[in-house]
Amino acid sequence: VQLQASGGGLMQAGGSMRLSCALSGRPFNRYAMAWFRQTPGKEREFVAATDRTGRNTYYADSVKGRFTISRDNGKETADLQMNSLKPEDTAVYYCAADQQRAPVSNYADTYYRRGANYDYWGRGTQVTVSS
Repeated sequence: VQLQASGGGLMQAGGSMRLSCALSGRPFNRYAMAWFRQTPGKEREFVAATDRTGRNTYYADSVKGRFTISRDNGKETADLQMNSLKPEDTAVYYCAADQQRAPVSNYADTYYRRGANYDYWGRGTQVTVSS
């Protein structure tokens, strides 16, 4: 499985940006998809996730109401729409994938928020928000 993230860059505070993550190598609809972010000197932080069906989504409190994760199982991509960007959103953003073999109802909210549960990671994309 390979993940390719795209869409980062520089944006002013209050602006919007969309990140996209393409998965290749295995059937996309088997995988939960997530976005994490990391800034220098800090631990990786959960941002958002969706189960393999796309019916359930999960967000960090810091981005709830501003960011939206979505997936297109036909295009095999998972996107993160980021609105009302803040300087504190500046980070390297990573997409991640984990195969879900059980019914999605078996996976608790906490599963999606734990980076160690994801087997595959893309190379990060830098998002910089200026004040």
